[in-house]
Amino acid sequence: MEILVIGTDDNLNESRHKFGNQHVYHAAGSHSKAKEFLKPETIVFDFEIGETPNAISFYKDFDGTAFLDLSKNSLKLLIKSAATTTTFFGFCGIPTFLSREILEVSLHESDDLGELNDLCLKLNTKFAVVKDQVGLVTPRVICMIINEAYFSIQENIASRDDIDLAMRLGTNYPFGPFEWCEKMGIRNVCEVLNAVYENTKDERYKICELLEAEAVRFTHGH
Repeated sequence: MEILVIGTDDNLNESRHKFGNQHVYHAAGSHSKAKEFLKPETIVFDFEIGETPNAISFYKDFDGTAFLDLSKNSLKLLIKSAATTTTFFGFCGIPTFLSREILEVSLHESDDLGELNDLCLKLNTKFAVVKDQVGLVTPRVICMIINEAYFSIQENIASRDDIDLAMRLGTNYPFGPFEWCEKMGIRNVCEVLNAVYENTKDERYKICELLEAEAVRFTHGH
């Protein structure tokens, strides 16, 4: 199988780790550079679409299959104006989420489930279909936990190390909230929370001031 990864070298490496080296991989850092690899038999994993949603027009003439990063969007919102014959699936492209044992996927059309099952057999991965919504399911949950952990720090309830240890031992999560935040990227965490809040107006997703401040410092290199 040929897999086209539109994203960074880290995205390519995580894709290789997830799906194995038996496939032929093509990599492109942008949609414009990916055009030469776009063939109907190629499976696309698009990590960049969240940053450049207007690039959905890239798929206008693509009669194939593409997985779009929905950490900050939903398929319904992303492709509402796209005139295309592409079969779209949603996944989370934030670091650590693709390489999980189970691939979390949303459908654009319920009839696409059979194709998804066939693809995941070829990709040698288990999958779970989730509701098509901004941030999917697991990213929402993890980012909300990270947000609550920052509230705990802000209110001097516990130390970062204690919170990480408690989450690992108490929930059997692979990482504590602050460890996960570092692996995901603090900017990604904030963007997911912002996107979900704007979509739902649910106060649970309003960003903790401390988390937002650290994200700003990180972004500006302070």
